[in-house]
Amino acid sequence: MTTSLLLQLSSLSAALLVPSTLAATPAQWRSRSIYQVLTDRFARADNSTVHPCDVTLNEYCGGTWKGIEYKLDYISNMGFDAIWISPITKNTADGYHGYYQTDLYSLNSNFGTAQDLKDLSQALHDRNMYLMVDVVTNHFGSETADDIDYASFVPFNDSSYFHSYCEIDYDNQTSAEICWLYDNLPDLRTEDQDVVDAYSTWIGELVANYSIDGLRIDSVKDVDKASMPPFCEAAGVYCLGELSNNDPSYAYPYQDVLNGGGIINYPIYFSFNETFIYSGHATTADLAYNIYLDRNNSVDSTLHGTFTENHDNPRVAWHNPDITVAANAIGWTLLTDGIPIIYYGQEQHLAGADDPGCREAMWLEENGSYNTTAPLHNTTAYLNQVRTWAVQNSANYTTTKNVALNYSDSQIAMQKDVIRTILTFAGEGQVASTFTTVGAGFGAGVTVVDVISCATYTATSAGEVTVGIGGGAMVVMLTAGFLAGSTICGY
Repeated sequence: MTTSLLLQLSSLSAALLVPSTLAATPAQWRSRSIYQVLTDRFARADNSTVHPCDVTLNEYCGGTWKGIEYKLDYISNMGFDAIWISPITKNTADGYHGYYQTDLYSLNSNFGTAQDLKDLSQALHDRNMYLMVDVVTNHFGSETADDIDYASFVPFNDSSYFHSYCEIDYDNQTSAEICWLYDNLPDLRTEDQDVVDAYSTWIGELVANYSIDGLRIDSVKDVDKASMPPFCEAAGVYCLGELSNNDPSYAYPYQDVLNGGGIINYPIYFSFNETFIYSGHATTADLAYNIYLDRNNSVDSTLHGTFTENHDNPRVAWHNPDITVAANAIGWTLLTDGIPIIYYGQEQHLAGADDPGCREAMWLEENGSYNTTAPLHNTTAYLNQVRTWAVQNSANYTTTKNVALNYSDSQIAMQKDVIRTILTFAGEGQVASTFTTVGAGFGAGVTVVDVISCATYTATSAGEVTVGIGGGAMVVMLTAGFLAGSTICGY
């Protein structure tokens, strides 16, 4: 490490009071259900429902950490026990999303003060909820592409810490790691030990200062792989790496460099959406095969982040407005393998297009304004309740891997431990029909409850059931005996 960087880090670290904190392990994260918020767009501290936010302007709209704290009842009442917030470091004037950082050791004042962030962390922990913070290790941000002021960056205040500009060729791994995402995002030399050491020092202090329980790491595929193990080790918490790639053989091995963490599961995201959301792009057989690849190609598929919406991609309802398809997407997210991640507003059926369209202001009345009676809000809360019951009452639920059972043209049945789920992309106009499981493994003659309709069925001697499906509704089945005491469907 250069002398100048050593002195910077020593000075910056001395100014920080680092309290003790208990790290949340990957195993502890398995049971969690994450609600992702784009800090600037989720909640304002003044509780406004009219403050304007034009997503096309790419500017700050006023969401804050204090606003999130004030809405924790809304989040926790849906059954979420973790939140993921935007990067918290100081950004450029147009870095409302948090990914254009300029100073690792200063917070983004648009989101609040250090005390506000500590208050949010404390409020979460008081509710037994976890805090996941987004972090950027690949690049810094500049307001312009011309005459980048490297001296203003902290702690990497010289161009020698960055690669020279080049355009990325994503078919070449070296190019992905050394070239720039955009011409105003200087790419850090994460292969250099002084950069690795600086990041490791910073992240250890950040986690301790704000009692952070987990990290979502941006653009993992664009950093030097060898930089990730010491970074995650220094953090001492669960690391969830983001790489937007649909190739399982490329994406899943990244779990090895994240110290037993997981990846944002883009391979299964693309497979599910191509089957259920982009009508006709793929078949249920394709999805079943990708479930198999997830189980068998991952180091541990139960540690990935499972999602169907996020801040970088068009929302489900933009592709397909059918609300029952959206409900099935939420069912998939919450009941398949991995740690489920629901993106803010998904429960309000927001329909934003590609970035920046999918970054709506949640507080506006036309976007739902935290409507607790919205159909998808209730679906989300209910399925979280079902999942939580399984997590708390089956010793194997979180570690058992999801299996695709059988499928038809528009339905697929899957099993994760005690829960068997049948999802359909037929939509609201689906004619009532029946579906018979294959390999469900219920005990002969046991009573099986579809907790969506509360209808009951008796398993055959082979342990299968034939259930009614109609109107695009999913089927979520547990045995009546397992449900006893849950209050679900009156049991």
